[in-house]
Order: sequence, then structure tokens, then C-alpha cells
Amino acid sequence: MEINNKKAYFNYFVEDEIEAGIVLKGTEIKSVRNSSVNIKDSYIRIKNDEVYIINMYIAKYESSSVFNHDEYQERKLLLHKKEIKKLKEKVTIDGYTLIPLKIYLKNNKAKVTIGVCKGKKNYDKRESIKKKDIEREQSRL
Repeated sequence: MEINNKKAYFNYFVEDEIEAGIVLKGTEIKSVRNSSVNIKDSYIRIKNDEVYIINMYIAKYESSSVFNHDEYQERKLLLHKKEIKKLKEKVTIDGYTLIPLKIYLKNNKAKVTIGVCKGKKNYDKRESIKKKDIEREQSRL
């Protein structure tokens, strides 16, 4: 089970990748196991030396009772202090953005791969579309 953020690779240049754990509550892990997750429009923010993923959608678990979770709540990410400090420097000084690239299960724990990204301009996006079209044409022949 792996959920990829294809839009991130189209909109950003990915400079570095870091793996982090996600703090989930109650039935959220069951929805993650069912692949009921969407990270297309989500991003990562650092607040008070803690890292949070914002706007990540985890669907409500159908078989649960009244005690269900909020679908779009902020979720804390688990990183070492050194990693958080390094990410904070990159974001504030160099103007990078933190984007979730993929979510997967590792040893029955939900993990997210964080991409340290720089935004693409429109002409860069057109260039990547051209490359994809050329590769598609070559594979047909």
C-alpha cells in the first residue's frame, strides 16, 4: 500500500527526501490501511519546532462508532530535533517548501516521505510535459 503525490513532482523540483512517522488517532490508521487517503493538496508546516502535515484527507472509517476522526485535521509528524532544525533552515533561508511525496506502511506504522522542494515556473512545467510526450512516443515505436 503506497499513496503517491504525482502532482508534487509536476509542480516542484524535489531536492531532498526525508522519512517521518505520522501521529494518528483512533480509526485513522484503519483508513490509511484501506488507502482512503489523499495528499494531493497537502503541505507541511513547522510550528514551535514541531512539524505538522496540513490539509491531508483521511476518510472516516465506515465500520466505526460515533467516535470518528475529523477528516482534514492537522497531524503531527515525528522527526528528530536535528532533522527539524535542518528543515527549518532550508525553508526560512533558501525559500524551499515542504511537500508530502508519498504515504506508506512500514512495520505496521504509517510513514510519510517529505520532499524539500522548490517551485517550478510555467516554462519548466511545459518542458516536463514535452519530455513525457517524447518518452511516450518513443515507447510506442
